Amino acid sequence: MCLALPGKSLQQPLVKNKVVTPMRKEINFSVIGQYVDYLVKEQGVKNVFVNGTTGEGLSLSISERRRVAEEWVTKGRNKLDQVVIHVGALSLKESQELAQHAAEIGADGIAVIAPFFLKPWNKDVLINFLKEVAAAAPALPFYYYHIPALTGIKIRAEELLDGIQDKIPTFQGLKFSDTDLLDFGQCVDQNRQRQFAFLFGVDEQLLSALVMGATGAVGSTYNYLGKKTNQMLEAFEQKDFSVALNYQSHFLIYFSCLGFGVSQTKAIMTLVSGIPMGPPRLPLQKASREFTDNAEAKLKSLNFLSFTSLKDRNLEACS
Repeated sequence: MCLALPGKSLQQPLVKNKVVTPMRKEINFSVIGQYVDYLVKEQGVKNVFVNGTTGEGLSLSISERRRVAEEWVTKGRNKLDQVVIHVGALSLKESQELAQHAAEIGADGIAVIAPFFLKPWNKDVLINFLKEVAAAAPALPFYYYHIPALTGIKIRAEELLDGIQDKIPTFQGLKFSDTDLLDFGQCVDQNRQRQFAFLFGVDEQLLSALVMGATGAVGSTYNYLGKKTNQMLEAFEQKDFSVALNYQSHFLIYFSCLGFGVSQTKAIMTLVSGIPMGPPRLPLQKASREFTDNAEAKLKSLNFLSFTSLKDRNLEACS
């Protein structure tokens, strides 16, 4: 995934990865160090977003979320540039606890989705909630995670940003996971002087978002498309738009073949990286053997797998 931080000179957007949480029957903490090395060495990804949607953060207990965050910060030390922890929760107290914990372990930032059961009904109520969470970690950059398809919160991001830094001084930017490019474009256009980070979260629309002013991207497919996405970003930065478009077009082939869900991402990551990512937690279901076999065949047909046999690899994640 990509994270461009406000106040820093940006040569090109960086890719920031939405990491999955490896599991067996319980969380498989032992492979996180291997996961870090894979992202850095094989995908060129040095920025991670932990305990988000792809990481099943809201399906984990608070103690599990704390431990996952600790592992990523510890294993990523001197290897990763940024570890941003998602600390959103339905309970304000739990979200504050996670925010304070992120600060204590040395995370580089925190992000929060809107509470989605007892929902904030307007911008001011939502900002009041976010303000209380941000105040629990007053030294950390704070990002709002806008994902209305999952939260059901229809408050436009452009409306939310109006005056937000006056109430949340640590506010640094937006993780925008929505297909409403009009809303995203207005966020960028109306806040150009504020040096916010505009991090786009819909992988298949990334090139469009870059044209509209995205300063970075946060996505699950960068687990296995990080290197290729970095090449697209480099082409865009060099204004070689035909090459950038060619990359995006190829990505659409991957996406249409393989899917975007947490279960699919875990299965594909196991296939591509060889790291056992395990099944998702209920109510999600693990990817079927049929999906795994089809994904392997499609990845090979796209020259995406560097090995010819998976028989010795641990595919418990997707069987």
